[in-house]
Amino acid sequence: MAELPIAPVTRIVRNAGAERVSEEASQELVRLLEEYGEKIAKKAVSLAKHAGRKTVKVEDVLEAVA
Repeated sequence: MAELPIAPVTRIVRNAGAERVSEEASQELVRLLEEYGEKIAKKAVSLAKHAGRKTVKVEDVLEAVA
């Protein structure tokens, strides 16, 4: 089951210019966002640990996507 709610993701697509968004498209975008977010989070955690910290900071997240 998805961690992210579908409605806000649907709004993101609408804000990007779509008039209509299928439920399947929203669900797939949720799946992809969660997958990508988990990869970023894992790298950010690794960077924090490498720096000797337990706390993930904004710079860890930014470095993880760079």
